[in-house]
Amino acid sequence: MLKKFIAEMTGTMVLVLLGCGAAVFNFNTGDVLEVSWVLTVAFAFGLAVVAMAYTIGPISGCHINPAITVAAWISGRMKCTEATVYVAAQLVGAFIGSAVLYAMVNGGIATGGVTTTGANFVFADGGLMGSAIAESVLTFIFVLVVLGTTYKTNNAPKFAGLVIGLTLVLVHIVGIPITGTSVNPARSIAPAIFEGGQALRDLWVFIVFPLVGAALSALVWKVFEVKE
Repeated sequence: MLKKFIAEMTGTMVLVLLGCGAAVFNFNTGDVLEVSWVLTVAFAFGLAVVAMAYTIGPISGCHINPAITVAAWISGRMKCTEATVYVAAQLVGAFIGSAVLYAMVNGGIATGGVTTTGANFVFADGGLMGSAIAESVLTFIFVLVVLGTTYKTNNAPKFAGLVIGLTLVLVHIVGIPITGTSVNPARSIAPAIFEGGQALRDLWVFIVFPLVGAALSALVWKVFEVKE
């Protein structure tokens, strides 16, 4: 279990540092919706998942996301105690990643964005309802893909990491203009604590609704699941 804890901690640290780092350091325009910036951030998160999937996947399965762990628990793939260890490791890893990013920013590396931590916000244009729907639906889609591509009867398991990573890219392309895209409570909790202010006040949205989406995906997967 220690190896799995370290693997999940390391993987989540890499995801938060590289994904949020891309959002912080590549933002050099006054328009947050500039296509090049959106694609840069989307691919940073997706490629981080691909890299970690093939690095720590054989050790822990590379959840690096409490929403995936909760869905795995609901769908019966892991016990509650193991899921708790995974979530704890993910939160620790996210804090390490955010701390490194925070140190880099405060060490003098130039940023030009609305956030210096990559935190998520409920944007005024979409509002609470739009953010809630986006995070629930996008997490549902992402986690459903995870459950499907990693299922024991999948005929192409070696491609699971690539498919999951590319799905995360797609989810970010859609979600960045709405919320900045979370679909991962650990990815949101640590940056929000370092950011403070509005990010911290909005944090509950990026905990509750990704977990709602994950739970729905687990329930739907139970319908799809092949019974032996």
